[in-house]
Amino acid sequence: MRVKLFIALSIGCLNTYYSQSYEVIPNTKDTINCIDEFGKKQGKWVLFGKNKPNTCYQPTQKAEEGAYKENRKTGLWMEYFCNGNAKNKVTFVNGRPDGYAIIFHENGKIEEEGQWKNNRWVGNFKQYYENGQVQHEFKFNAAGKREGVQTYKYENGEVAVQGNFVDGKETGTIKEFHENGQLKAEKKYANGQVDVASIKTYESKDPIVKKVEVLDNAPKIAIKPDEKPATGPLVLNGKQTLYNKNKQVTKDGVFKDNRFMDGKAYIYNENGILSQVAVYKNGIYVGDAPIEN
Repeated sequence: MRVKLFIALSIGCLNTYYSQSYEVIPNTKDTINCIDEFGKKQGKWVLFGKNKPNTCYQPTQKAEEGAYKENRKTGLWMEYFCNGNAKNKVTFVNGRPDGYAIIFHENGKIEEEGQWKNNRWVGNFKQYYENGQVQHEFKFNAAGKREGVQTYKYENGEVAVQGNFVDGKETGTIKEFHENGQLKAEKKYANGQVDVASIKTYESKDPIVKKVEVLDNAPKIAIKPDEKPATGPLVLNGKQTLYNKNKQVTKDGVFKDNRFMDGKAYIYNENGILSQVAVYKNGIYVGDAPIEN
């Protein structure tokens, strides 16, 4: 329940603030969700299903928790799936995500982890399949661009692609592997551009028993009714750029018989804000590119 109070609180709410309102955790004396006399959120906050109407949460089910200082999120915040498993753990500084962050699959296993700063991943970063196997091992520089050796892996643990990046662009020899670990291809890059004459491909010496795509939960890439190419026929082949009804680029790359093969897919939220840049190679989703400010 929420009550009105104008005295200093010693439990839950920071005792240095005078609280205008707060809630009491059922069956305890702990106070949460404090709003001070100036209307600012302070201290520990817990959001329940009742605070998130029209969602899958039950009214008394915990959905999110953390702390506020002067109306800004601070320290560790946790969000939960409707099944009760952790959804993410994010550290906030002055109301912005800044520090170590973990994102989980709904089954409870880690999906992504690394350092988040200035709205981008920096430093070492890992992404995992739902079975717990490492999917990507990236290294980002301070600008959020991949730097150094980058590794993509199959769901069976074998390396799929490995090579060096400089300032977000492929540099030097990039190696691709079959799912059985044998070398599949070698390509030389300079400043993100492949030297076509350098490409070498290799057949697997042993049969590949099982085919597993690099990422089962990759964004589904298909041509939507509101996507229109800059030029070209209905059946898309070759280099194409597609736009949505808001004239925003949705896909930029190479198509083969309407299948998106190589390039970037730009994904927007319901407000039209760019939320993800998915990278595709050989028709397979291989990871996300940083979103440029």
